[in-house]
Amino acid sequence: MKLLEDRIREDGTVLPGDVLKVDNFLNHQIDPDLMSAIGEEFARLFADAGVTKVLTVESSGIAPALMTGLQLHVPVIFARKHRSLTLTDNLYTATVYSYTKQVNNDISVDKRFISPDDKVLIIDDFLANGQAVQGLMEIAKAANVDIAGVGVVIEKSFQKGHQMVLDAGLHLEALASVASLENNQVTFMSDQQ
Repeated sequence: MKLLEDRIREDGTVLPGDVLKVDNFLNHQIDPDLMSAIGEEFARLFADAGVTKVLTVESSGIAPALMTGLQLHVPVIFARKHRSLTLTDNLYTATVYSYTKQVNNDISVDKRFISPDDKVLIIDDFLANGQAVQGLMEIAKAANVDIAGVGVVIEKSFQKGHQMVLDAGLHLEALASVASLENNQVTFMSDQQ
């Protein structure tokens, strides 16, 4: 998605440890026009997949998932990282490791919101090592639901998450696929074609 790649080039920052910081438009401050375009693109890419619900993890996945759900006219479910007084039992859970925060999080989805009749589209902001997506895949498996595919706003194709999703036999769509962050420069897979 050229619009997204241009925005990453313009406003993204490469940090040590192969971290791409895009907090001024994606995962801290959100550009609603860009999010709308992202939702439209995911809806186009998965239009024929039979999606009944969009599944993501809080908090950075919520904006692109919501815009996708809006375009597909289906509910959006987000796995919570923190349990509240109202979210205590009847949960599907998985443990995911956050590389950027260096912590494990237990994520949970209330069993009332996902059933074997559903076909979920997993949406997330980033795919690097694949921990969040893997956790959502575990929740989908525990709920006995089909996964229509995985959509990620930005993937770092040089890390293991991309291959992990493909090895699971899932349809993967990345709107911006980063080939390299060497020399503090973002190089996209589209640059190498």
